Amino acid sequence: MPASPTPPASGGAVPQTRIAVIGAGPSGLYAAAALLASESPVDVDVIDRLPAPYGLVRYGVAPDHVKMKSVIRVLQRPFSDGSRVRFLGNVRVGEGGIPLDVLKEHYHAVIHASGSSVDRALGIPGEELPGSYGSGAFVSWYCGHPDHVDLDPVLDHAGVVVVGAGNVALDVARVLARGHVEMAATDVPDRVLDALRGSGVEDVHVVIRRGPEHVRFTPAELRQIGELAGVQVLVHGYTEPAEEPAERRQKQNLAMLAEWAADPGPARPRRIHLHFHRTPVRLLGEGRVTGMVVEPTGGGAEETLDAGLVVRAIGYLGEPIPGLPYDGGIVPNTAGRVEPGTYVTGWIKRGPTGVIGTNKGDAVETVASLLDDLHTLPAPPHPDPDSVIAVLEAYGVEPVTWTDWERLDAEEVRRGGARDAERVKVADLQDMLAAARGRSRVS
Repeated sequence: MPASPTPPASGGAVPQTRIAVIGAGPSGLYAAAALLASESPVDVDVIDRLPAPYGLVRYGVAPDHVKMKSVIRVLQRPFSDGSRVRFLGNVRVGEGGIPLDVLKEHYHAVIHASGSSVDRALGIPGEELPGSYGSGAFVSWYCGHPDHVDLDPVLDHAGVVVVGAGNVALDVARVLARGHVEMAATDVPDRVLDALRGSGVEDVHVVIRRGPEHVRFTPAELRQIGELAGVQVLVHGYTEPAEEPAERRQKQNLAMLAEWAADPGPARPRRIHLHFHRTPVRLLGEGRVTGMVVEPTGGGAEETLDAGLVVRAIGYLGEPIPGLPYDGGIVPNTAGRVEPGTYVTGWIKRGPTGVIGTNKGDAVETVASLLDDLHTLPAPPHPDPDSVIAVLEAYGVEPVTWTDWERLDAEEVRRGGARDAERVKVADLQDMLAAARGRSRVS
């Protein structure tokens, strides 16, 4: 462990309050915005282990959902006040990076906004076979996350199984069923587009344990799969609910599902199958996945779905944060407060629920707890803004600044112009760093 450097002498007044927000996704950036909107004089460092901000919006929103990504215009606003907010990307906190205890010596308080990145398991035999993925990893692959750039799923098989009853399951099904020509207009990395161009996928089976009245799809997402060019939607196991649902969303979903069940329309080159009341039993294959055995929920005769790829989209857990309590995938807290000086927001606070906008109110609540504690928090040993940069250098970390990110952003836009897309993501970490620092032009 490197020795902590002597903090540099301050060239001016030391900020009254310094806050670190760990995580530059929606929850972290909403927290930064809430801090700036408060009457308290605060300086904020938004810290992320990746060279790019925006978290789940960048690496979780499907590439063809361009409108949903427009929330970035709101999330980037805190950085317009460059005197009070800094972006420190490429900074890993904890194992393999700067220890949290060392980081805390430079801030009055720390807000953790690290999200939930661990895929839940089905807990069935064969789940460990190659070709079986969690949706977090699979979505990160086609969204260009550097952690999953080498995932390289094999798409040579006609059948795919997706397990889940939420929008993520529909996203995966839609991306795999949509033609590669349409995907070329999105921001998917070239490597992903090449895989989709060579895809042999024809049938995407979405396995849903419960009935159609229980799905968590939004009607807009469900309607979208019915509008895909060259794709037929087939509904299996549709049952009318015993009672008419109260929610408008459920009624809209049921109307679409009932229509497709009664009339799937003309045959088309690719198909999305929605299988209701089916429970995964085991995966088949030697060396890689070749199929999934399912049975009627509650018991019954087994059936086999032919598949060379299985993606489970059944939820996520937060990773434990060393030094913080952990229970059921979240850090236990009261209105975002873990203890005075330590706070959480977003999925690591409440679990993987809600939409992107849910994080705004969540962050406001956490920031209110922090501000309530502010007068009791001791000053950190090294409050000067330059001191954290010095200690990062001592740990061999060269942070990516907001200006650096803007260079990377410009490179992605340049790549997009070459493919008639708004942008094409740079996915390899070293290429991201090279573009961000202007050291060389990545290909």
